[in-house]
Amino acid sequence: MIQSVNPVSGEIIATYEKHSFNEVDTIIHQCAKAHKGWAKEGFDRRSALMLKASEILRTQANRFARMITLEMGKPIKQSRAEVLKCAKVCDYYAENASTFLANEKVKTAASESYIAFRPLGVVLAIMPWNFPFWQVFRFAAPALMAGNGALLKHASNVTGSALMIEQIFKEAGFPEHLFRTIKLAGKETASVISHDLVKAVTLTGSVGAGKAVAGKAGSGIKKSVLELGGSDPYIILEDADLEKAVDVCVNSRVINSGQSCIAAKRFIVVKEVQQRFEQLFVEKMKEKVMGDPMSDETEIGPQATPSLRDELHAQVTSSIEMGATCLLGGEIPKQTGAWYPPTVLSHVKKGMPAYDEELFGPVAAIIEATDETDAIRIANDSVFGLGAAIFTKNIERGQQIAEKEIQAGCCFVNEMVQSDPRLPFGGIGASGYGRELSYAGIREFTNIKTVYVK
Repeated sequence: MIQSVNPVSGEIIATYEKHSFNEVDTIIHQCAKAHKGWAKEGFDRRSALMLKASEILRTQANRFARMITLEMGKPIKQSRAEVLKCAKVCDYYAENASTFLANEKVKTAASESYIAFRPLGVVLAIMPWNFPFWQVFRFAAPALMAGNGALLKHASNVTGSALMIEQIFKEAGFPEHLFRTIKLAGKETASVISHDLVKAVTLTGSVGAGKAVAGKAGSGIKKSVLELGGSDPYIILEDADLEKAVDVCVNSRVINSGQSCIAAKRFIVVKEVQQRFEQLFVEKMKEKVMGDPMSDETEIGPQATPSLRDELHAQVTSSIEMGATCLLGGEIPKQTGAWYPPTVLSHVKKGMPAYDEELFGPVAAIIEATDETDAIRIANDSVFGLGAAIFTKNIERGQQIAEKEIQAGCCFVNEMVQSDPRLPFGGIGASGYGRELSYAGIREFTNIKTVYVK
């Protein structure tokens, strides 16, 4: 059995029967059969259906947002924004897929030679709970527009969201079985990866899960794309506009109640402005409203599960025991639910969990740097490499650091790290490999084929 549990009250929202292995095998065969016909469809047909999915997302956004908030506690205003962002990614690939996957002519000794982008087949997506709709649609929109079939193994606690997404594609008119949800526990997914009809896999999740999935896919010589954890550094230089920087930094730290791979995690502040930065940061964090996630006034909801909250608190207490200073928060509220308050740690040093590990919640780690060179060193002193941000009034300086100095998949200057359908998204190191979104994302799950005609 699979259960969805409300992280506010601890009450069971719904219980679902898992699929048997025979049922999963049937679903995979059905998806593979649907893909064969879908791969022959032109882009006009694919685009029309994807635009219909976008329309459904917009017109029923409140209903979908409510399910997201019920299952994982995201503030409802952010849940609605997530659903609408999914509509945008559907629009983007509906409008651009034919261009991104058009044959590319290459001049050679042949009478004609070109590169074609052909679908791979059935692609398995293993998705997390923190953005229950967005993580799925940023995979599904390009994968389906490229002509693939799609299987979704979602996090168990957001099974209701997973089934809603499957229904969206059905209602939009996509071929039956082309997009299917598989209800399995995480440990049971290995057999799906190894299935002969599954041609590729994409995972958004933990480093441990990434290693397991990559290993299983690799043993079957199957393409994989991994978007794993992040401990994004935000560098605040001595010439930064501190008030603007703090606004961006705080918002990035608490978005989705701090449960985002690309949320700001480590705030690396040049010594001469650290004291003022900390003062402003704590003031802004105090202003954030933690409460009922169904209220539009709420900015921070509960953590997705009590166990995740407890793991976060253990990282905080361990860091404090090792010498970090707690400037705000740091204590579990005495109330029902998986709550954790906005928390600020200062004097964070290497060897502490707040320095070395990903903090998946509304906890900020402030690290002092002597100068720009030291700040860059600290930013790169991590196994992760997903996103990063630099704050400075000297745009050229910030751009040079972002492009040439920081080891990460995406670097922003004077703005929070965020995903955009128009830009490639992904990381390096322990943050994974491969890219989602933009033209790079749709080409990940295609056969990039050379055609040579003499």
